[in-house]
Amino acid sequence: MINPMQQVVIATRKRDSEAVIAALQDAGVLHLKPITGGPLSTGSLAGADAQSRREDERLLARAESTLAELGSYRPAPASLPAADSWADLIEQAAQPTATLARQRQDLQADLDAESAYGDAVRALGRMAGSLDRSQRVSLLPFVLQATDNPGELDAALKAELADRYVLATETVGANRVGLIATRRSERDLARAALGKVRLGELRLPGRFDGMPLGEAAAEMDRVASTGTARLGELNAERDRLAQAHAPALYAIRDALKDRVAIHDVRAVSARGKYSLALQGYVPEDRVAALKGALDRFGSAVSYDLHAVDDHHDDLVPVELKNNSYVKPFQTVMGLMTPPKYGTFDPTWVVALFFPLFFGIIMADIGYGLLFLWFGLWLLGKAKRNEGWDLSFFGAYVPPATLRDLGFVTNVMAAWTILWGVLTGEFFGTFLEHLHVFYINPELLNSLWSWTGVRYPIEEGVKHYGLIPILFPRLETGYFSNVALVFALCFGILQVLWGWAIRVQQGMKHKDPVHTWEGIALFGGVGALILMAFATKAGKDFGAFTNFSDPRVLLMYVGFAAFVVGWLRVIKHYPLLPIELLSQGGAVVSYARIFAVGLVSAILAKLCTDLGWSLYENIGVLGIIIGILLGLVLHFLVLALTLIGHVLQPLRLHMVEFLNPTGFNADSSPRYNPLRRLSPAQGQVK
Repeated sequence: MINPMQQVVIATRKRDSEAVIAALQDAGVLHLKPITGGPLSTGSLAGADAQSRREDERLLARAESTLAELGSYRPAPASLPAADSWADLIEQAAQPTATLARQRQDLQADLDAESAYGDAVRALGRMAGSLDRSQRVSLLPFVLQATDNPGELDAALKAELADRYVLATETVGANRVGLIATRRSERDLARAALGKVRLGELRLPGRFDGMPLGEAAAEMDRVASTGTARLGELNAERDRLAQAHAPALYAIRDALKDRVAIHDVRAVSARGKYSLALQGYVPEDRVAALKGALDRFGSAVSYDLHAVDDHHDDLVPVELKNNSYVKPFQTVMGLMTPPKYGTFDPTWVVALFFPLFFGIIMADIGYGLLFLWFGLWLLGKAKRNEGWDLSFFGAYVPPATLRDLGFVTNVMAAWTILWGVLTGEFFGTFLEHLHVFYINPELLNSLWSWTGVRYPIEEGVKHYGLIPILFPRLETGYFSNVALVFALCFGILQVLWGWAIRVQQGMKHKDPVHTWEGIALFGGVGALILMAFATKAGKDFGAFTNFSDPRVLLMYVGFAAFVVGWLRVIKHYPLLPIELLSQGGAVVSYARIFAVGLVSAILAKLCTDLGWSLYENIGVLGIIIGILLGLVLHFLVLALTLIGHVLQPLRLHMVEFLNPTGFNADSSPRYNPLRRLSPAQGQVK
């Protein structure tokens, strides 16, 4: 649910403003809203306030850049030094750190250059001999790819220089390097010859550019022999500097952020010569904390709290407040902007249906156990307060997020295992081959005959095993239609539910346009669904006149609701009939649950059947080869399809379900209260 908010307006004396804002930082509950216009000053600070802000921002930038160059994670909390020593302490750390960072950068550039060009430069140096120091001879190095023809270059050089050149090449790795020696006055002619055969002069990076080839080769040899060790020394020096300075720098950085935040608060407030006023929002369940922070100032502070107007207040922040099961799924919803304040929070719907849809798609006990192991691994890291460093993607996942992801993964795993039991799949048909799961025609007919589908019972064919399969999605010859309609039922539920929410929200906010739009499309989509069932998907159009069928009567009621609703909003939505067809397609989109799941099951079946056939044809050796091959194929299939299996259920919620609710049309800012980062003077956090 969306946590209810209260709006607050605070007024204080200007001389007390810093203490009041600091108290609000300590409380950590007020989400500020800028004040614009009016008789008091708003916007950018001026005079001494602006100068103070610039100095604090300068120190903050210096501290943050130094911490970035030190490359350290936050160390153990340290006490905050006295404010008058901050500038000196920052400079004591910044100067040696900046010098060290330049040395590391230069050395890393040398190592990269040696790694990329070292072998080629050494070969060129051998070919050049002492000619690279000649005052009369000019040398042009170049690289030949495996497909390049040196004969073409030789012919181009002859055309430009006749016999006034020397060409030499040498194989280096997969390519060849070459050197052209010619008179210095004819260097440009040699370059022109290189251009004619689509080759260019080799230019070395960084400080190696312009060096004689022999000198560059010697320098790269030195870098190759000593560079890694020297880089280790520099890294050790950086670690020493981090241990010495990082604790104090982090404490000062946080305190400076708090001071800059005070300047920011003043900038978004209304300022007079002797007073300051600010406004914002506080959750209803944290009003007591706000009052506790302000009441201690007595008459020096005045404030007023009043309920938020859902219909007219803009920029009301949103904080989601859900139970312990739903709350971890807020991480999933964090991929999107929050809902508009006063509307519908879909997190609990995603928490209920997203893992269910994923489980129906995967529906494999083996895969479910893998997800369960992964979820427990994430929870284990979170329990040990460890993050997950995904440096390959340039990301770091903190423990709190890992805890939510681990919980969500385990719920997805539970549904996957449950549906795997219903479909009888364990890494495809492995347990079916072992007769743990089996097809029981009589049981299936008793379960599903009401749908008009019957399992063909063959004479003399014996079906046996331990656990009967209840949802045989791999039996495509007779069960596909049942599985497809089963998936579409979720589409019928969610699309109609979405338009019902649009009607409810329209009535709540007294918005007749959205109310009638919701009524029209709820009725129209419902009518299309009833028409599909009544006519058996268009096979019996005579059903339109069968008024004894309640589905037909409800269908006409739905179409009437659509026509009435459309006429009420035709000025705003003249193309609503086209949108109706689109919403019919949204229902059909839920066939993805069936189609994607069936593809996954067929691929898993093929992987297992291939391994099993090796066992049947080769014997004991086939068991070993089959298990290894099956595991490799299952891993590849899972790796290639997993992202799609996660994204498809998310897409159904984010598009097909949430579009009708209006969730994607408007949003509110996230609740981001003013908070203190630094400890009180002389204390450790």
